[in-house]
Amino acid sequence: MLDYNHEGIRLDSKRVRTGVPILQDPVRNRGTAFTEKERAQLGLKGLLPPRVSSQEYQVDRIMANLRSSKTDLDRYVLLTALQDRNEQLYYRVVMDNMNELMPIIYTPTVGEACQKFGHIFRRARGMYLSTEDEGQIRSILDNWPYPDVRVIVVTDGERILGLGDLGADGMGIPIGKLALYKACAGVNPRYCLPITLDVGTENEGMLQDPLYIGLPQKRVRGEEYDAFIEEFMVAVNDKFPKAIVQFEDFANRNAFRLLEAYRNRYTVFNDDIQGTASVTLAGLLTALRVTGGELEDQRVLFLGAGEAGIGIGNLFSSALMREGLKADEARSHCWFFDSTGLVVSSRNNLATHKVPYAHDAPETDSLLEAVRALKPTALIGVSGQPESFPREVIELMTELNETPIIFALSNPTSRAECTAVQAIQWSKGRCVFASGSPFDKVEYEGRSIVPGQSNNAYIFPGLGLGLIVSEAKTIPDELFTIAAEALTETVGEHDLQIGRIFPSLTRIREVSAHIAIRVAEYVFDNHLSERVMPDDLRSEIEDAMFDPTYSYAEGTIEKSESAGS
Repeated sequence: MLDYNHEGIRLDSKRVRTGVPILQDPVRNRGTAFTEKERAQLGLKGLLPPRVSSQEYQVDRIMANLRSSKTDLDRYVLLTALQDRNEQLYYRVVMDNMNELMPIIYTPTVGEACQKFGHIFRRARGMYLSTEDEGQIRSILDNWPYPDVRVIVVTDGERILGLGDLGADGMGIPIGKLALYKACAGVNPRYCLPITLDVGTENEGMLQDPLYIGLPQKRVRGEEYDAFIEEFMVAVNDKFPKAIVQFEDFANRNAFRLLEAYRNRYTVFNDDIQGTASVTLAGLLTALRVTGGELEDQRVLFLGAGEAGIGIGNLFSSALMREGLKADEARSHCWFFDSTGLVVSSRNNLATHKVPYAHDAPETDSLLEAVRALKPTALIGVSGQPESFPREVIELMTELNETPIIFALSNPTSRAECTAVQAIQWSKGRCVFASGSPFDKVEYEGRSIVPGQSNNAYIFPGLGLGLIVSEAKTIPDELFTIAAEALTETVGEHDLQIGRIFPSLTRIREVSAHIAIRVAEYVFDNHLSERVMPDDLRSEIEDAMFDPTYSYAEGTIEKSESAGS
């Protein structure tokens, strides 16, 4: 019998069953692309239509079906079904159509998919661990079939994008993030494990929905929650000692403290705090190539003071400290406006993470007045509140700055603080704009402006690849600055000329490889790994990147070059 894996089909193994089990295994299945010789050797004759297809033909067929679908959620479901039956083809389709499909497999469509996750649920992917599993988590992890897990994306579903508490239905986020690890940076699918921690939900709609997939109970809090997380982290480190743990979409009440609790014990990071900060810092650094001036000349006003905003403020401040500023002076360049108003020192009962940014200034609950008083060079929205950058605020920013920086970063698209059209029109075409979710190009006074998307997918896949190859034991904040600088280096003059401050997603694999190299260099140079830097780091990273093109073992199976061959 034959053993088929991502490297091809070998004739020297007796371990793998033939016939129908191959077609039911998404790792081994190629569907109609199995050649005549393969079909004979693998017991597939008669189990497939007789015409042999190339992978290119299969991609075209899938894309035709996707484009004929009525809604993006329908496309999401079709792609999920493809991933469940033919993993290599799924990633080939995504990689070949990144601009078109990124909004489907991740934001904004993943938000709707999570809201309806129980209704579109077809097949389990990843692992679900609940509070009913306390005391058993380590043994349950043994059920995962792939022993060498290198990256885990985990959520408890309490703050899914800007949509709030979706409980176990938030599993779409870890699945989507790991799909991007594979498609954007070529991280081997066998290295990836999405996990949802089901500790309940406060979402009454979910609790009343008979199709909700999670425990129909209120959230566990306090010591019981902390004990559950501790058991999980200890178990993961024991079972998968080389794994990076990426915290995703935890609520503010837990996100900051869990990061601080585990960052020095295990290889962990929080993408909402640190990944968002890194891609936004990259956007600001690139924007300065348009606006002129230095980083230390900037004054940034954030609308929203949660994980994303404070994370960006912390990394921006760290970048200024690298320029020679002291900590307090660096933080004075960052101001925050939350649901109560401007964060200032005279306010009582501020959350701990806001206190370092509570500066001396008069209190105000008007964003317009805050802009007027502070005269920021950049306005960054991370509030999750749609249309919270009104026309008068954008116009005032344009009065104060020749080229204002306007970032409306909240996801999904329905939560953006303003649209690309609004920012460009209200600033008379002068602003440098970026958003969290994609917007179409804007025609303004004879110019075609392509809005930049400040997408974490520019950062975490490449960062993760660099950490995996280097086998880093810890993830210091400095690595997120390194990743931001590396991303900025990939933005060309053509990008800037069309208004885009991030590279095209069609180049994402190249971008991720560049970030991975810079990250791994830092890990090795600063002795954050037990490994020694390889002689040719670039080649090692490029060789580690998974290629979903069908491959054939030399001398055994001939490749089908075209449909019908």
